[in-house]
Amino acid sequence: SQEDVFGEVSQFVQSAVDGYNVSLFAYGQTGSGKTHTMFGSGSDVGIIPRSMDQILVAVAHQQEQGWTYELHASFIEVYQESVRCLLTAEKDREGKNYRIVAAAHGRHIVTDVEEMSISSRQDLDELIEIANSNKTVAKTDMNSRSSRSHTVFTLSICGMKKGIERSQQTYGTLHLVDLAGSERLDKSNAVGVQLKEAQAINKSLSALSDVFVALSKKSAHVPYRNSK
Repeated sequence: SQEDVFGEVSQFVQSAVDGYNVSLFAYGQTGSGKTHTMFGSGSDVGIIPRSMDQILVAVAHQQEQGWTYELHASFIEVYQESVRCLLTAEKDREGKNYRIVAAAHGRHIVTDVEEMSISSRQDLDELIEIANSNKTVAKTDMNSRSSRSHTVFTLSICGMKKGIERSQQTYGTLHLVDLAGSERLDKSNAVGVQLKEAQAINKSLSALSDVFVALSKKSAHVPYRNSK
């Protein structure tokens, strides 16, 4: 169930509140249920809304201890190696320079993306609705609504507690990644634009696998830059 799946990752979500940078990936073949796992449907909510609920409860508890928090969310997609902001309509993206750059507190950010302040589940629901309206999807023989891009929901969590002698601050980031599904081209029967999309998806997933292998082997070189 969605509840069981979230139970497996809820401690990682708490780590983001505690000031760590956390990334969770939904990975699998196209049509295997990755997007449902991340978003859910109706009352059967997925990892993203469940994470937000847990964070809001944790933040409310910390506020009783004298902490204040700022939560800001962004939503991007990586489509054929191009980064796009899903909170900005396509017609408004002209002149935007979406670049992945290193930032403070061990973070990496995307320049020029829109961010929304989050203080309730309603705020999150509105953000997801905007993002879904701008996301790239298509119908294939393997999936009637196939994601043609990787999407990344990012929540920045900044906490502060002022003291008489010193103040405390935490900076955590939660990245929840819905990867586009790997495709067997002989089964999806993708042609034209969809064929190029599938090839880009498969290539980027292979690059991600290379990163995980290098990390697991503690290699001196990790090929992060082989794909966005």
